[in-house]
Amino acid sequence: MRTRAPALTRRQMLRAGGLSLAALGGLTACGTTTATTPVPTLAPGTDPWRRFAGTTINFISENTAPTAAIAANLQPFTDLTGIRVNIVSLELQALVQRVALDLAGGQAQYDVIYADPYQVLAPYAAGFADLREFAEDPSYPGVEGGFEDFIPTQLEACGTFGDSDAIYALPYDCPTMIWQYRIDIFEKYHERMSADLGFDPTPSGERTWEEYYLIAEWINQNVDEIPYGTGHQAKQHDSLMCDFSNVLWSYGGDYFANGREVGLRGTEDPGPCLLDSEEAVAAAEFYDRLISIAHPGSLGWDWDGVGAALRAGQIAMAPNWHEFAAPNESELPGKVGYAPMPRGPKGTSNHFGGTGIGISATASGVRRGAAWLFVNWATAPQTQLDNLKSTAGGGTPTRTSVYELPEVNAAAERPTELPNMLTAETMSVAWEDEKIGLRPKIPMWNECDTALFTEVSRMLAGQKDPRQAMSDAKNRIDGIVARGWAA
Repeated sequence: MRTRAPALTRRQMLRAGGLSLAALGGLTACGTTTATTPVPTLAPGTDPWRRFAGTTINFISENTAPTAAIAANLQPFTDLTGIRVNIVSLELQALVQRVALDLAGGQAQYDVIYADPYQVLAPYAAGFADLREFAEDPSYPGVEGGFEDFIPTQLEACGTFGDSDAIYALPYDCPTMIWQYRIDIFEKYHERMSADLGFDPTPSGERTWEEYYLIAEWINQNVDEIPYGTGHQAKQHDSLMCDFSNVLWSYGGDYFANGREVGLRGTEDPGPCLLDSEEAVAAAEFYDRLISIAHPGSLGWDWDGVGAALRAGQIAMAPNWHEFAAPNESELPGKVGYAPMPRGPKGTSNHFGGTGIGISATASGVRRGAAWLFVNWATAPQTQLDNLKSTAGGGTPTRTSVYELPEVNAAAERPTELPNMLTAETMSVAWEDEKIGLRPKIPMWNECDTALFTEVSRMLAGQKDPRQAMSDAKNRIDGIVARGWAA
């Protein structure tokens, strides 16, 4: 049995969670550990799934569609295990603060944690149990298909941190940004656009960002039924970093050297920020120009706003998360198509926003074991298939075996009962090793993210030119990283 990890310090919490000293003052147990209660052994003849029957555990999650689906379909888990699960569903920043407080308190109010790789796992990896402890223990039900059934890039990005071999979380959802567009508009105006622009405007990963800009501008000037060609999640918010990063990476820019490794494995010492590179400045110059012709609402939209604008017929295309396919198909059946993001000088880059779920290292006794049964069940192929079919929410699977099921394959074509699968062909490209976009997995990412989207927002507001915005973002991020993470 693993020993309990040390609780987080006040300094770590302040940096990652933005918590107030007043809030921390209420934690009498902050920075201390408590005795571990061992997990009871499996009694002979006991069903491993019924081992902790009668236990109640708490799961804290971001208020995402997959968790809405899980919440609506908990009865099969309770029937299987006799375990009850309370779900606390919050906006992401509120979740980050709650998790920081809980880990610092060392009492594990939340047994299962939605471990956003950047805002939760990277700063708090020490607060998570290594899931190999359970997966390799024969007294627990095995992981169906093993860890290798998870899409490898997603397991690495969502479940690991640094040089450790530990697996802290199992991939739970996998939203990824792709190019979403109105099929009917592109078909109606295809010949005129082709003739005027001099290229085939059909969205694909072979279109360039410059061509995307020209298509948007053409729609602005020539299409009456849609006010604007493009819309973006360019609010001064995490969404702006997501939207801009697609362009940054495709132009060959990055936040740090070895950006792919920093995104996959994570590190506490990423080195100097590279946002003042010529590639990053070129990306910022293009992004500034692109947003200048986008729907004006873009400056106030996050992902929900741009998704609603597409469905409301305000824009003809947008970069957005692929799991918006379900509401798109509900409101505009047959009219929304999907393609990988446009490419820049370095290729196409599709921003990955997936998350895993893990177990608090301070969970103990029957709740520790029960938490693993829930994590195992919630990420199992059948549960992911049920979530995909859920009318209460749902996402897309993180298991290779689910995509290989005949009914899931068939759902990739209209008419379909599983509309998120309409993106399957696009996602098979977007998740390729060189095409998936991974933001830095560093403990200080919350602060770096804020620095980046604040400077880009000032650029979009005309307060700074692109080169100055990138230089200022680099300097702010270098200052944040230089402070380090260790208390």
